[in-house]
Parts: sequence; C-alpha cells; structure tokens
Amino acid sequence: MKNPDIPGLDLPVNNIYCIGRNYAQHAKELGNKVPKIPLVFIKPLGTICYNEATIQLPVQTNDVHYEAEIVVAISKEGKSIAQESALDYVAGYGAGIDFTARDIQSISKKQGQPWTIAKGFDNFAPISNFVPAEEIADPTDIDIKLFHNGFVKQHGNSSEMIFSVANLISFLSGIFTLHPGDLIFTGTPEGVEPVESGDKLEVLLNNGTSSLTVNIG
Repeated sequence: MKNPDIPGLDLPVNNIYCIGRNYAQHAKELGNKVPKIPLVFIKPLGTICYNEATIQLPVQTNDVHYEAEIVVAISKEGKSIAQESALDYVAGYGAGIDFTARDIQSISKKQGQPWTIAKGFDNFAPISNFVPAEEIADPTDIDIKLFHNGFVKQHGNSSEMIFSVANLISFLSGIFTLHPGDLIFTGTPEGVEPVESGDKLEVLLNNGTSSLTVNIG
C-alpha cells in the first residue's frame, strides 16, 4: 500500500515525529514542566489526512483536543546532522493539527505509559499544503493561528519555540536516521481546547501562506 503524499511536495509521508511541550506557555497551561531536552513521540501513518477532512471523534474518548502545529518535511537522508546545516534538510513547511484524546493521555501519564493511543487514532494528524523551504524567508519567524468556529484560539510563532527547527532536526538525527518525507510536528502554542461534533477548525501559516481546514464529525 502506498504511503500518503505530502501535499505540495513530491514526497510520500514517511515517519511522523512529534514534539511535546515545545512552547513554555502550553506546558504551563497543562501543568507540565518545561522540558530540558525535546520530548519526542511518534504517530502512525493512519493519522494523516488532508485539508477539508472530517474527523470522526473516536468512541473510546470523551475529550479530544486540538493542537495546531508548524510541521516540517525532511528532504533527504541524514544522520547526526549539525545544527548549523540542519535547515539544508528541510523540503518544506506546513500546518498541522495534533489531535489528542486528553482523557486517555491523562491516564497514560499517571500510569507512566506511552501516549500512543491518545495521539494515534485515525485522522488525528491532518496536514495542509506544504510551502517549499526556499519560500520561507526565516524559519525562526513562522506565524501560526488556529480558529475554532471562527474565533482565534491559538496564536504562536516559531520564535517562541523552546527548541528551534534546526535544533529539533539535529537532535532527532542523533537518534534516528532521518529520511525524505519524514514529518516533524514541532509543538503547539497555548490555547488548546476540546472539540465537539459540528465544530470547524482552520489553521493558518504566515497568515495564509498555507492553510488547513477540518470539520469535526
């Protein structure tokens, strides 16, 4: 079976790496400590879906939250990449939502278990069309907004990240060999909230350079 494509780039999705608590204010709003090294988890391929998707809320949870994120697509294979050259490995940037079953995640955290189920339901990682890396003037100044039923609920900038895009690529590549089509969900700013059936979410990257709209079924 063919892997899903990355819209706007001539690449299929490969691995999906996600970074937790990469904005200090988001860590604080959930009562978590700010990490000293990147907090990494992985989503399965079945979480990927696209603009205008309808997300069906799983029956196993009663508390699904949105988390708008800047997503980085990797262009070429790399291992132990120096931070100074890390941006040479970026194919493009897009917007994404890391949906989280917060009730399941809370139980997992209390029991010291992984977050895989809370983060891994089908269609829990919608992504926008990606902008080629050369069209983003400054990766340390990427703006992201999420509108929940027309109201701005999240607004962040990559300059606020605890660990920058270059830092994350360098860190991840020291552990995993990165491959073309790998995606890095870089963390979410504060303002996460639960969703209900009938809700509409829109995420804008740099005020519309890239956009993502999803509906909650």
